[in-house]
Amino acid sequence: MDVLAIQYPGRQDRRHEPVLDSIADLADGVFEALTPWLDRPVALFGHSMGAVLGYEVGLRLQRHTGRPPVRLFASGRRAPSRVRDERYVHTRDDAGVLRELARLSGSDPRVLGDPELLPMILPAVRGDYKAVETYRADPDQLLDAPITVLTGDADPMTTLDEARDWARHTTGECDVRVYPGGHFYLNDHAADVIRLIGAELAQAQQGGPTG
Repeated sequence: MDVLAIQYPGRQDRRHEPVLDSIADLADGVFEALTPWLDRPVALFGHSMGAVLGYEVGLRLQRHTGRPPVRLFASGRRAPSRVRDERYVHTRDDAGVLRELARLSGSDPRVLGDPELLPMILPAVRGDYKAVETYRADPDQLLDAPITVLTGDADPMTTLDEARDWARHTTGECDVRVYPGGHFYLNDHAADVIRLIGAELAQAQQGGPTG
């Protein structure tokens, strides 16, 4: 099994590339990058915005290759059809974006308070928020693959009902797993999630039921 990590434009070794603020553009780029591996089964994992991105990449896989992903693991994100009526983070000033990051408790306070790092970080963060906040799913596009939804029981970004609605976006089964914690529950439960993913992919490889 090969594990491939996605590096978005505008970050780390791709920091000199323009930030993409569209889920469609990001998904097109990921699909293109996956091309060398499309001769084998593909499973997708995404957290927060990455969950929506994984869903869109999965749709591209089935549309362009006729082979949907083995499974989508959607973590820390409400269903694409669930849109909240709240002020967009990407339209706030820098202080407002930083307050939102602090509220989610997923960023190092030392980084958020570093005036030299912030100019390098904020454009990418704002681009992420714009991408996911302006994204609207096509209700007629269903993923022909099972979805495992992973969520924290105290995530302010996703209620249990919003997580369960991922079932509206697949023709297959939708299994919801709830862990103690907030939006970044993964920090405390990474080992459990890795075991779950491994078990479900092993069962899929054997042709048996997953879940």
